[in-house]
Amino acid sequence: MKKVMLLLIEGLSKLGLDKLNRALSFGALLVVILAYVSGSVKFDHNWFSFLFRWFHVISGVMWIGLLWYFNFVQIPSMPKIPDEQKPAIGKVIAPTALFWFRWAALSTLVTGLVVGGMQGYLQHALSLGFLAEGPSKDIYIGLGMWLGLIMAFNVWNIIWPNQKIALGIVEGSADEKKAAARIAMLTSRFNTMFSIPMLYFMVAAQNLA
Repeated sequence: MKKVMLLLIEGLSKLGLDKLNRALSFGALLVVILAYVSGSVKFDHNWFSFLFRWFHVISGVMWIGLLWYFNFVQIPSMPKIPDEQKPAIGKVIAPTALFWFRWAALSTLVTGLVVGGMQGYLQHALSLGFLAEGPSKDIYIGLGMWLGLIMAFNVWNIIWPNQKIALGIVEGSADEKKAAARIAMLTSRFNTMFSIPMLYFMVAAQNLA
């Protein structure tokens, strides 16, 4: 089995899968083919609602994955990195990660609101079920949505503006950079804390209601 997988990987490498854009293009092509073959494509309201939910999940995986990368990997590792190597993080890795991080947050927010609108629960969810007759799904998804909205607000209005100062994208003194880096880090920790109940209620809405 191992040899077969190695041969398969070697064969795929000849298609240029060492390049990310190729891997993503082939992944998109694969899902289109499999979706049609499996008969899952319907081009009706439910399918388009599902499509946006899929986009929502993909965006959320990117967003929370990068949030947890920052908090579980990059931030704890920074004190262990020699000073001469730290510029590679601040000048190359962090700006790229933050680009995908903030736009994934926005995409997660927008696609989630679209799904809520298409499914007809947006108003009831945002009111935490007070406008409905008490279905628990509205409360569950509403709690998850509000936690996600607060987290997305923090990304664009606190974390990113302060990271721009900390990384030197926006000019600032040494003291300002230090203060901005701490604010961004603490807000990122806050979002990590919020991500735990947010994910709980997002899943609860699909499984416990």
